[in-house]
Amino acid sequence: MATILQFQDIKTYGMSERADHPDFDIRDESVRPPLTRPHRHAYFQIQINLAGSTTQSIGAAERPFEPGCLSFVLPYRVHCVPHPVGARFLVINFDQRFIRPELDVDPLDLEDVPLERVPEFAPFRFQEFLDFRLDAEAFAEVRGLCEKMLKENAERRFYSREILRGQLLQLIGIVCRHYEHYLVPLASAQAQAAGRRDALSRVIRYVRENLSEAFSLADAAQAAHLSPNYLAHLIKKETGKTFLDIVTERRMEKAQELLTNTDLRIHEIATSVGFEDDAYFTRRFKQVHGVSPRAYRLAKK
Repeated sequence: MATILQFQDIKTYGMSERADHPDFDIRDESVRPPLTRPHRHAYFQIQINLAGSTTQSIGAAERPFEPGCLSFVLPYRVHCVPHPVGARFLVINFDQRFIRPELDVDPLDLEDVPLERVPEFAPFRFQEFLDFRLDAEAFAEVRGLCEKMLKENAERRFYSREILRGQLLQLIGIVCRHYEHYLVPLASAQAQAAGRRDALSRVIRYVRENLSEAFSLADAAQAAHLSPNYLAHLIKKETGKTFLDIVTERRMEKAQELLTNTDLRIHEIATSVGFEDDAYFTRRFKQVHGVSPRAYRLAKK
């Protein structure tokens, strides 16, 4: 199976297209045909495999999806589960407000929310790294919860939403407890990576805001509350570049923007991106873009 990231035309589905309710829905495979091409949707999804072995594509990964497995899909995560003929499965769809009504975060930014704040998102965050296969007892418990949700969802009366949310959290809790020894280290590693990304973002923001000034690695490190040695190591580890590479890239990007969108003279542009010497600015620009600033501007006219 080709990885789903190779597909260029990926459709995004809303709840109204794949569910009977706008907030939460649960159904079996008989209600509507499964999607057979890679796609995204603007809501969370859980699939419970009852019968039929296949391989699911999720993000950049491919993972086995056997009977007894559950699949957890974040909003806007490209995925596909090509169920074989005769497969039996359950699908649970729900929007972010259903499970976390107080969480004011864009669905595209959910992976930046600390997991200690939203532990129920752990299986969704790490589906690309784990296969959530339950033993017979735990899977029977999951199926029992699904039967209750199917009944409650079909009736939809006073307090149904709250009952369904509680049952959904119980289901996710069963998986989290069974995979706790995998999920906790993955969450810790992700938190460390997020910390590195945050530190790097502070550095990039400092560079962007001070392009016209002369500054050093030590200046940027101080602004980001890091040591210069750690900052140099962090930039190399995360980007494969040096601090000077990062600064030069940002200066050349800003110079491109000014050459294209303003009538500033070359000298003024050089000064505004931190070059006191026009000739040196021209030489560095040509090294990066292959043409002089003047030639670049003429080509954009």
